Amino acid sequence: MAGQADLGALPSWFVVLADLDSAGPLGEALQRHAAGEVSHPSGRPWLVGRWPENVLSSGQAGDTKIAVIGQHALTSEQLASAAGRVRTVADLDRLAGSLAGSAHLLASVGGRVRVQGTVTGIRRVFHARVAGTTVAADRADVLAHLLNSGLDEQRLAVHLLEPSILYPLAGQPVWRGVALLPTDRYLVIGGDGEHRSVRWWTPPAPVMPMAEGAAALRQALSAAVAARTHGRRLVSCDLGGVDSTAICSLAARQEAKVVAYTGASPDPLADDVAWAARTVAGLGNVEHHVLPADEMPLVYHGLLHLDDQLDEPCAVTVDRDRWLIIAQRAAARGSSLHLTGFGGDELLYGSIAHLHDLLRTNPRVALRHLRGFAAKYRWPRGQVARLLLNNRPYPAWLASVADTLTVQGSPIDEPLVDWGFRPRLPPWTTPEAVAAVQGLIRAEARNVQPLAGGRGQHRELESMRFISRIARQVDQMAMRTGVMLAAPYYDDRVIEAGLAVRPQERVTPWRYKPLIVEAMHGIVPDQSLTRQTKANGTGDEESGLRRHRAEILALWEDSRLGRLGLIDAAALRELCTRPIPPHLQLGVLYQSVACEVWLRTLERSTVTS
Repeated sequence: MAGQADLGALPSWFVVLADLDSAGPLGEALQRHAAGEVSHPSGRPWLVGRWPENVLSSGQAGDTKIAVIGQHALTSEQLASAAGRVRTVADLDRLAGSLAGSAHLLASVGGRVRVQGTVTGIRRVFHARVAGTTVAADRADVLAHLLNSGLDEQRLAVHLLEPSILYPLAGQPVWRGVALLPTDRYLVIGGDGEHRSVRWWTPPAPVMPMAEGAAALRQALSAAVAARTHGRRLVSCDLGGVDSTAICSLAARQEAKVVAYTGASPDPLADDVAWAARTVAGLGNVEHHVLPADEMPLVYHGLLHLDDQLDEPCAVTVDRDRWLIIAQRAAARGSSLHLTGFGGDELLYGSIAHLHDLLRTNPRVALRHLRGFAAKYRWPRGQVARLLLNNRPYPAWLASVADTLTVQGSPIDEPLVDWGFRPRLPPWTTPEAVAAVQGLIRAEARNVQPLAGGRGQHRELESMRFISRIARQVDQMAMRTGVMLAAPYYDDRVIEAGLAVRPQERVTPWRYKPLIVEAMHGIVPDQSLTRQTKANGTGDEESGLRRHRAEILALWEDSRLGRLGLIDAAALRELCTRPIPPHLQLGVLYQSVACEVWLRTLERSTVTS
């Protein structure tokens, strides 16, 4: 199955070319599909692609040109001024470390090129060797198109894992010949077309007291929201949980009119609508719309008709229509930018795995927190004690994951104090696919280093990378409706502010997301700062499976995953004729559905392009 993206049908993409004469023919070929182009100071093609209006700014001084693509408030004049202070690509670190918003940062400096995304990966960078030189892009399938390369079935099999959170395998390109730049690095393409990567970012030491950290988060999150709303007359916003409430309240302080949306749920315990009403009443200047529960599509709605061209399978394919119905309403209202609370959980609720380090540095506080979390989640004390006393390094832990991929039981039920979840492959995975994933895990374990020195911060960064990939994909889907998705919690400055706070104050069983509560005093209405609940929507899953069973069964007729030898399609189809067994989480089915739908969409776009 060939992997050829239809570049003319993608709503947004860009390719970064080296400052070489030999890159000229490639630039000319891309121009046939592109709607925009920025040249090197030399006049050669540099950035070629398609992007929404007003997301790209560039400025030049001498033989240095800087470009920013994404959600930011930088002007051409500001970038030209910054370019005047740059002599080497390393000099961009200062700008990279101060940028508010979420954007790709690119520079052409005396024939050398710097390309970087964001720390969480919501802005990703891929690279490949094309026609003898390094080429970078923000989408993996665009590079696969240039390479005329196909799928890497082993990498695709990794997407069957549940949960699909396993550093560094999760999120690797599923296209042969395409590589992902680590999110803490930037790519340098030299004048000879060769490349290297340079680490420019490290996570902050988590030593800041709560009061100081709350002030820093307040400032960073305020700047993140302002960077999106600047110059706009109207923006839309989710208004559901604590995280989106903070974003909506910050937006309400800006000049743009704010239109907020809350999706109702048939679950009688879901309380988003009631809390949203309190917030709107307290703010006094927000237009609010509630989508009735019977207008919210169920999980699995419209599976057979999805046609989003993504560069990898998307875990939220199963409820794509639920995610996009608000974006569609917002676009009809006149919004071109929609603010969300994506990323708040990973940053504000944080990881309980901080207990592993805390037990060694502050055992009294650690034991008190441990008793609270163990009671809250009903963890077996013996299992928790073994995990906390285990000092196994990350490479050894990752290697051991290969041995438990097919073990029955849900990894979601495990105490959350180890290096990460132990993901499982579903029982319908073929032995060949299991062996392929095991081989990839063991190969990575030989040289891998964790994202941070401690388990807690590693897990937080790993989760951010996973969910930010979903936010990136939902943005690509929403863009077809004319709306850009904005996730301020994934901005570099915001996560730096949050991760710097002492974990024993930020991650506690005694308070719900205390950091955002402290940061939002005087911004979020007082009556909304006391919320201790979160509606997760899981009550809709079983009803969605029942209503859309016929579409799910149709997926496994002539399954593309089956053709590739990754699943036993007959066994999966038989399982889907009845309720999912209790020992299997619905998420296991989600991943298989996402991969199957993605392959079918890819096949259709390949045939028609």
